[in-house]
Amino acid sequence: MDQDIRLIRRMKAGDDGAIEEFVAKYYPRILQYCRLHIHDRGYAEDAAQETFEKFFRSFAQYRHYGKAGNYLYVIAGNLCRDFYRKRTERAREILTEELLAVQAGSGEMPEGEIERAQERLAVETAVDRLSPELKEVAILAFFQGRKQTEIARILGIGLPLVKYRIRRARECLAKALDGGESR
Repeated sequence: MDQDIRLIRRMKAGDDGAIEEFVAKYYPRILQYCRLHIHDRGYAEDAAQETFEKFFRSFAQYRHYGKAGNYLYVIAGNLCRDFYRKRTERAREILTEELLAVQAGSGEMPEGEIERAQERLAVETAVDRLSPELKEVAILAFFQGRKQTEIARILGIGLPLVKYRIRRARECLAKALDGGESR
């Protein structure tokens, strides 16, 4: 019996320790997932917390068919897409403003941090320019380290399509980071 099933059963039985264990197990991954979609730490934390709120609000109706983490990714993905409908360029603007402030001499960032921030901005910009389908697969595969079969389950698509999208995302990102355009 997998750990998720045991945790779900304990949570349904009212075990607060199981709830804490569940959140401790999944929160860091969901937060990272949200952070990769939403480039603002505060908003990403809000989205991660809201993911768990939505999960627990509908917990009485929850039926465990596989990994609970996959269901959390679906919720988090929907919240991240909602965020982007509302604020598509805000996160990139914040990072760009920070870099410009540092370059103008009014920011407080060591030189190594400036280079890392510039690289991060380049990667985030390249990922943001991917089509929504490629972006979702790229984040799950490259940044979250999810297996292709898990990605297929999370997104509700076939494994061949996942493989195609990963290959295509890799090509687009390589081209964008080498100075070309993505898509």
